[in-house]
Amino acid sequence: MLFFRTLWIVVSFYILANGHSAYANSRSALAMPDLYSAEVAQSVLDKGGNAIDAAVAASFSLAVTYPEAGNLGGGGFMLIHAKGETRFLDYRETAPQAAHKDLYLDKNGEVIPNRSLVGYHASGVPGSVMGLWQAHQVYGQLNWSELIEPAIDLAQNGFKVHPKLAETASWYQDWAYEKADNLNFSNYFGNLKAEHVFKQPELANTLKRIAEHGANEFYKGETAQLIAKQMQANQGLITLADLANYQAKWRQPVHTLWQGYDVYSAPPPSSGGIALIQLLKMKTELSYEFEGLHHNSASYIHLLAEIKKRVYADRAEYLGDPDFHSVPMNKLIAADYLAERALEVDPIRISPTPEIKPGLEESEQTTHFSILDAQGNAVSNTTTLNMPFGSGVVIEGAGFLMNDEMDDFSAKPGVPNIFGVIGGKANAIAPNKRMLSSMTPTILLRDGKVSKVIGTPGGSTIITSVFQALVNNVEFDMTAQQAVDASRVHHQLWPKDEIGYHPSLEANTIQTLTNQGYKLSQRRFFGDLQFISRSKFGDLEAASDKRGRGESRVWKTNP
Repeated sequence: MLFFRTLWIVVSFYILANGHSAYANSRSALAMPDLYSAEVAQSVLDKGGNAIDAAVAASFSLAVTYPEAGNLGGGGFMLIHAKGETRFLDYRETAPQAAHKDLYLDKNGEVIPNRSLVGYHASGVPGSVMGLWQAHQVYGQLNWSELIEPAIDLAQNGFKVHPKLAETASWYQDWAYEKADNLNFSNYFGNLKAEHVFKQPELANTLKRIAEHGANEFYKGETAQLIAKQMQANQGLITLADLANYQAKWRQPVHTLWQGYDVYSAPPPSSGGIALIQLLKMKTELSYEFEGLHHNSASYIHLLAEIKKRVYADRAEYLGDPDFHSVPMNKLIAADYLAERALEVDPIRISPTPEIKPGLEESEQTTHFSILDAQGNAVSNTTTLNMPFGSGVVIEGAGFLMNDEMDDFSAKPGVPNIFGVIGGKANAIAPNKRMLSSMTPTILLRDGKVSKVIGTPGGSTIITSVFQALVNNVEFDMTAQQAVDASRVHHQLWPKDEIGYHPSLEANTIQTLTNQGYKLSQRRFFGDLQFISRSKFGDLEAASDKRGRGESRVWKTNP
């Protein structure tokens, strides 16, 4: 009897030491932006697909059920951990060949309002279909056509419109009215009604063609012809040659060590990964100032604002497409550099905004999902059209919206984009160039195994939302759900001394910050975090921001 009792204790300690491996490794987790993509991703994993298969299938379903951000006509970033390696796939849009640095300026050199946001001049060359194709070619286990079948069914037979989708479509229709000529948004999405079934036969046929012929159909086949024809008829920029020449690119993710984790995140042309690492490291450098401060207290928020304004100063000056601009990545995340930047922080007073300069010597609509399969493969994927519903242009005969990502370039150095972010020469418009992004798909490993998968939409607030959720979870010991649901704050250097927050802060915190000289601004939207987290004992949690329409699940699957 003593032998068996001893054996049970030994086995129990073994399981604890290996993160409940016998239990945890047979479980999968997902955190998705809507119910339909969650159902699709789970069904793929249950039938033997891996996380990459689930990501492909979910992405195509989101192009149907989440048209304000899920897309065929946009782009994004996918961070993948599989086969013992972590890789980053850049399927960001590119500027058409006809684009140039003065594209959105009038004869006086001033920015033409809304031209980079709405209509036929606003779109970059889409990358989504090529990105999903390349991810599947390298890592997929199930057949390509099989993964698109759920999206075809949703487009052909319809889905129930979520109230938030109907509300956003109604807002966009009013907002875009008279901002550009020849918008056909209303013909396709103008009468969305909550809880009514919405069918998209043109989109279903496009998906069928892509399922049968792969990415070539979108970039060189009938769909390409439809895009080019409509662009030409409306003085748009994208041509058949632009589409045929598009390439997604595999890049090395940025990496750092933080609190015992290997942090992997998005490299340029995203600013997200570098900025996230800067925030994490500077906060660590200032641990003596943060020590003992209550979460989201006035002093805590002030210190966050101080480090954030330095990160956004560097973003504006140094970050852009690395194929066109030399980005000093290693210098920006070097320990000695960030230690110097941390020393600039005033723990009591606001640093004067005009005096916050780049530190080196010179040399809001998106969607995200997180998936972890039973084999230990993970995907953190962020995809976007930029504004809700992108440019408002639907490709007739194909049924999908085009992006308005050209607004993510710097139309003119020093002039903010729709998210209030100021850029410089590094992010100037050039043919075939990728525009700078804030998307921050992130994966954390511990002892070589995936521990956390996280990301969010939210424009320039993406970076600070991911940062705060990780800090909430790791340093404040919040559950995944608590970490994503906690109120978040954002500061990005400009507008001067402005702190945005969502959904709420305590009244005395607001008053203290106001007395200190800050302007507090309550935001209507502040991202939609999708977070998977593994505890030190191996237990999986999945959380979708309660303020969105997401769906998160953890369940037992066959490894």
